[in-house]
Amino acid sequence: MARKRRKHREQVFSRRSLPGSAPGTLIVDPEAPRTKIHVIAYGAENMAESDVTDAASVRGFLESWPVVWVRVSGLGDLAAITQLGEIFGLHRLALEDVINVHQRSKVEQYRDYSYIVVRAVNDADGISSEQVSIFLGKSYVISFHESDPGCFDPVAQRIREGKGLLRGSGPSHLAYSLIDACIDRFFPVVERYGDQLETLEDAIIAQPGASMVDRIHETKGRLMTLRRISWPMRDAMMVLYRDPILWVNDEERIYLRDCYDHMVQINDLLESYRDISAGLMEVYLSSLGNRTNEIMKVLTILSAVFIPLTLISGVYGMNFEGAVPAFDWRGGFFFALGLMVAVAVAMLLYFRRKGWWGGEGASKGNR
Repeated sequence: MARKRRKHREQVFSRRSLPGSAPGTLIVDPEAPRTKIHVIAYGAENMAESDVTDAASVRGFLESWPVVWVRVSGLGDLAAITQLGEIFGLHRLALEDVINVHQRSKVEQYRDYSYIVVRAVNDADGISSEQVSIFLGKSYVISFHESDPGCFDPVAQRIREGKGLLRGSGPSHLAYSLIDACIDRFFPVVERYGDQLETLEDAIIAQPGASMVDRIHETKGRLMTLRRISWPMRDAMMVLYRDPILWVNDEERIYLRDCYDHMVQINDLLESYRDISAGLMEVYLSSLGNRTNEIMKVLTILSAVFIPLTLISGVYGMNFEGAVPAFDWRGGFFFALGLMVAVAVAMLLYFRRKGWWGGEGASKGNR
């Protein structure tokens, strides 16, 4: 577990372009998945979709449909990404941000389109996130995702079935739907960590073992990672619904305000859970101290009981006549054993009555 935590902390992003490279230098990750382009074009009455092998064929959809969604999965094909940039007039700096997937969530405006970066969280193997780049134009939305964007499948299904407002709305509502789909992925992850904190707290109180420290630090680290992901998204959502953004009308700002409210809620939960995780160490130390005190109390009681027994056995263990009364009495051995038992029982009953041992006399002992 400690090895996994160290690996998680050492996960960093690095740029592939060399220091001093010209702005807009495009260098793809050689390990990036192969680029797949899927186009969904629609209007109020009908829609069409197709997998595209040649990025140039996207032009036909732009000329025939009021709204075109170009859904790009994988960033391993530099030629296809560059060709899409030429078709839609995307700036080289924006394409550079698309390929370098360490960007924080942000909103940038260009002359003919708006560029939005959000992150889709994933906790399949620790906490990680994938960059989602969205270009919002007059009649199109282009989404770039590092891998297969499964979170966008419900949006595509609503377009196919004509449910909701997507088919009757413009590209800004589609961009909102994609952003909202990414935000919705935060809630089950955050709620799962809330349940884990409750379970961990109960386990710490019941059995504070050494492994609990690793679990506390691991949970705390993952919550901090989630916070680093969610905080910039909160700021980006505030910019989207407050500032005048190209191709976003006032009606869509109401929906974007809902995204901002969700991110505020997520950040509040993360702050609360982070405080709880920080307090779990105090709970662990307190539980460990209480357990140690209980052990010491039992040992102290045993020692206190055996002190008079040791005295009695020591006195009756003298091996010369006249040292103790009834030394020559045949029943003296059993008398000494009975005396020791009587003293031990009397002391245990006294401890119990004072509330020092057992639970029934606790209230009496505290008076």
